[in-house]
Amino acid sequence: MRILPTLLPVLLLTSAFAQTEPAAEAPGASAKEAALDNLLSERNSDKALEEVIEAARKNGISEQAILEARFLYHVDRREDDEVAAMLPEFTKQSESFKLADSAIFSVREDWLAVCEYVQAIAALKKSDKAGFKTHITEAFWLSPRQASAFAPHIERMRLEESMSSVKIDFETKLASVTGGDPVALKSLLKDNKAMIMQFWSPSSRESEATLPDYAIAAKALGEKGIAMVTIIPDDSAKALADARRMIAPLGAKPPGAWLVDQKENPLARQLRVQALPLFVLVSKEGRVLFNGDPTDDGLWDALLKIDPQIQRPESHGIGE
Repeated sequence: MRILPTLLPVLLLTSAFAQTEPAAEAPGASAKEAALDNLLSERNSDKALEEVIEAARKNGISEQAILEARFLYHVDRREDDEVAAMLPEFTKQSESFKLADSAIFSVREDWLAVCEYVQAIAALKKSDKAGFKTHITEAFWLSPRQASAFAPHIERMRLEESMSSVKIDFETKLASVTGGDPVALKSLLKDNKAMIMQFWSPSSRESEATLPDYAIAAKALGEKGIAMVTIIPDDSAKALADARRMIAPLGAKPPGAWLVDQKENPLARQLRVQALPLFVLVSKEGRVLFNGDPTDDGLWDALLKIDPQIQRPESHGIGE
């Protein structure tokens, strides 16, 4: 039974941290249909996935459909290592793929596109840029409608390539959100091990929503020798007034420094900031170690390389 016509809607069903309840059995649905629905909707944990897989096998769901469900589980949870590790299974399954057994694909090209996608992720994990480009291009060619599922990996690779040539000048001086003399980044770095630049905007709902988590993370990381600096790209009077109003609940001295980006050659442009809030981890030498969403595991992996004693704070979002 094929209950989903294309891969794309499933790929984008949940974020990496979404919690999905098992699908309720529809009136009149067979046990097999219910088992398949639960299999395709599970996103909670590896243990929960194994439980629905066991139930699926008991109800006669094909191994091909189970493989597809496991793939969706790891994609939705942004677990690229696990996706790459599935390559041998996809290679083997390709030899006996049957469209009639598929739980999510309407046409064979969609299956082949996913096979290319898995190969592309595996190549990316090996830093094989040529291999990644070959396989992701073939995936696009086979299934253009799934482009939005493939694009983030291309953007990530381009960002990493671009960041490899960026070096932050700590002599840079930026105005403070609260006024006063410009602040040199080097005065904030001091003897710290690294610096995190948070690009943040009072006009961004996501930025406002993450403030409590940022305060927790900034305090914890500051105690571990990570200088915390928030940079607001917009220097308009309204933006600065809104920023001061929003951070007021954090106290007279909100965690970290709160600065305004420069107009000439702004840091946001140098660091290709396209979404807010965004964290950029910078080494003492000015090299970019991480550039991305504060909830990305890559941030904490990079921080652990700086100090193995750093622990991810317990909070919602940044520390979760």
